[in-house]
Amino acid sequence: GLLCMEYQLFLASMALVLMADDAYMFMVAWETMALSSYFLVTTDHNVPDIRKAGYLYLLIAHVGAIAILLSFGVMQGGHGIGAYTFAAMREAHLSTFWSSVVFLLALFGFGAKAGLLPLHVWLPEAHPAAPSPVSALMSGIMLKMAIYGILRFTFDLLGTQQWWWGVLALALGLITAIFGVMFAAVQGDMKRLLAYSSIENIGLLLVGIGLTVIFHVYGKNSLAALSLTASLYHSLNHAFFKSLLFIGTGSILHATGERNMGRMGGLIHHMPWVAALMLVGVLSISGLPPFNGFVSEWLLLQAFLFSPVLP
Repeated sequence: GLLCMEYQLFLASMALVLMADDAYMFMVAWETMALSSYFLVTTDHNVPDIRKAGYLYLLIAHVGAIAILLSFGVMQGGHGIGAYTFAAMREAHLSTFWSSVVFLLALFGFGAKAGLLPLHVWLPEAHPAAPSPVSALMSGIMLKMAIYGILRFTFDLLGTQQWWWGVLALALGLITAIFGVMFAAVQGDMKRLLAYSSIENIGLLLVGIGLTVIFHVYGKNSLAALSLTASLYHSLNHAFFKSLLFIGTGSILHATGERNMGRMGGLIHHMPWVAALMLVGVLSISGLPPFNGFVSEWLLLQAFLFSPVLP
């Protein structure tokens, strides 16, 4: 019963993050999301390594939350006590310097939740510790709350953008994606592999956001729409195929009691349905046509190919 309540609280808090229209509700929902997911990660809290992974996750989540809170404080813009609504922040008319401060704080705060380098360290520890359905929710949905936060701050609450914001996001996204795929390729633990894969995909999403900022600043609105569409579509696709892979991994773990892929083989004969569904997830995450991962990554590649048209 307690675990069920934590699940429902986790889902409700993520919904409230999307519905919040002022800083108070946003931060309450954001912290509720962090705390409820912490309790879900530490479901088997009798294991010392799981407690350690939970504490690391909670530490980085709260460091990021402090940065987000500071960014809201800067955007308050002298409207007086209690004027922390998003509508008031849109009218703050911050200078270029303070807008950049808000963007950097938001990128740091939401990057901690998303798993951007160098704030990624909690992901490879929390996912192996958490039950597989929890990992599916965290990777498929919770990480996208951070992407939503970056988009909300960059394109909604901050009236104008700077070209170097996009360059910074693009560089961080590329480094994160390369790091994630390199470390994923050498993992033997299924859940750690999927955790590093999530880091890679978050990097790709940030690359798309960076390209969107650059195109928008230079007035290339069609290209900005293309790159933003690629990011949003890949976010949706990642939620589906990564959740499928985590649930499949949980089924294998439940059946075999083993996460080390080097000790497995021939599972298709004993678990044909799991094998077929895992194959769909693997082909999707590999970006192979005609699966959904190919479409969004192809759109992102097209945005890259069109970037030389900038002056």
